[in-house]
Amino acid sequence: MSDEREIKQKKQHLVHYANGPSLEEINGTVEVPKGMNFWKTLFMYSGPGALVAVGYMDPGNWSTSITGGQNFQYLLMSVILLSSLIAMLLQYMAAKLGIVSQMDLAQAIRARTSRTLGIVLWILTELAIMATDIAEVIGGAIALYLLFKIPLFYAVLITVFDVLLLLLLTKIGFRKIEAIVVCLILVILLVFVYQVALSNPDWKAVFGGLIPTSKTFASKPIVGGQSPIQGALGIIGATVMPHNLYLHSAISQTRKVNHDDEEDIARTVRFTTWDSNIQLSFAFVVNSLLLIMGVAVFKTGAVKDPSFFGLFEALSDTSTLSNGVLISVAKSGVLSVLFAVALLASGQNSTITGTLTGQVIMEGFIHMKMPLWLRRLITRLLSVVPVLLCVGLTSKLPEVQQHEALNTLMNNSQVFLAFALPFSMLPLLLMTNNKLEMGKRFANSLWVRIAGWVSVLGLTFLNMKGLPDSIASFYGDHPTAAQLQQADIIAYIAIAVILALLAWTIIDMYLNNKKLMEKAESQGA
Repeated sequence: MSDEREIKQKKQHLVHYANGPSLEEINGTVEVPKGMNFWKTLFMYSGPGALVAVGYMDPGNWSTSITGGQNFQYLLMSVILLSSLIAMLLQYMAAKLGIVSQMDLAQAIRARTSRTLGIVLWILTELAIMATDIAEVIGGAIALYLLFKIPLFYAVLITVFDVLLLLLLTKIGFRKIEAIVVCLILVILLVFVYQVALSNPDWKAVFGGLIPTSKTFASKPIVGGQSPIQGALGIIGATVMPHNLYLHSAISQTRKVNHDDEEDIARTVRFTTWDSNIQLSFAFVVNSLLLIMGVAVFKTGAVKDPSFFGLFEALSDTSTLSNGVLISVAKSGVLSVLFAVALLASGQNSTITGTLTGQVIMEGFIHMKMPLWLRRLITRLLSVVPVLLCVGLTSKLPEVQQHEALNTLMNNSQVFLAFALPFSMLPLLLMTNNKLEMGKRFANSLWVRIAGWVSVLGLTFLNMKGLPDSIASFYGDHPTAAQLQQADIIAYIAIAVILALLAWTIIDMYLNNKKLMEKAESQGA
């Protein structure tokens, strides 16, 4: 009784200690009856994949895909495909870890590392979440400005109040949240299907672009200040995000599972994977449509302002469009309004998933819990500060420069993702490869291990390779030789820090895992 009283007293405080199941309020709350056919069972498991897929089509993806299409035609289609396939593999492992171990990724890492390292990894992941939140603030504020002509400064402030939406959603149940997210995804999908269908793209060239060539990762030609490899790295960086792995490992546990029944666990893993892959296929289609828009909707090089403002204006400016049908529809303003609506839907979707992820990593790494609305309010208030500073400092500059400054801030905020990604991918791979952690049946098979190592090492290498250019972009479009040298030094120091932290993480995990193996062997003896 005293323990129960103590727990109740802790929960009376806004911030309190938590070391229970991941996202305890929704953990195991969705019951899936047995004996249903494949499609009914799949429907019951569908939902978590949609929340994960949102992260692969957030405002940060829009600029990279559309700009990549404008600059290099369909060359980077293969990068979107490869990123999506890697995402499917990583999300499968994340969901499986959650279902089998009954721990989310943050809890699992914390259980295998020291308290100090747990705090370091928590701070790093929080920075990555805030970086994605900056993109959501910018996307949401711009959408409000474009749709309702609300001045940007006030539009940014209004984005803080999406916490009220989240407060409402927490009262209606997790299945309804999943349904709302799916509806918003469909809005985004239908908008771009409509716009691309009107543009009548060269489908032979589209499908040809799905095959990677040496030109895909070449450093030349430079178009619009971007090389193909920079465009590819931008798409990869905006697509595979660390917070999605933490989120999926938690929300995959919302379905009720009998962990004494191996077949029930296997069924949950199988249908959760189906759900994830179907939803990520939708994300692949959306990102592909964005790139196709960049090629087929606009005349090549016609849009000089690649920001959301420029794209909105271009969709109502008949001189930038490449198709007669598009031009006639554009005159009505429908294309540009639909674009802004899809942008707003994308930002709101990311709000829901970003908040859930924040709670997962806070509980998992430092065992601290607070209400979702408070968590959202704190994160959003921190995220709006750099956006408000950017808007305020550029308010007297020409309009195009204001737009470019916001676009640059959004792109530069993604640099933190390159820091955080290895610290979610590598532990995830190590733990799902481990038979002690996952059991013989659910540990990764040989082909998954091989594909996993290729993906993790490849993405880490590409992120590190792109870091000097990413840091150089902070100096503007025309950095001096001295600034480029500074960017290289900062990048190499950052890479050294990342590698040292990775080594610390791996050693910590290895030593703790060794202790567990010795304990299991002694008990077996």
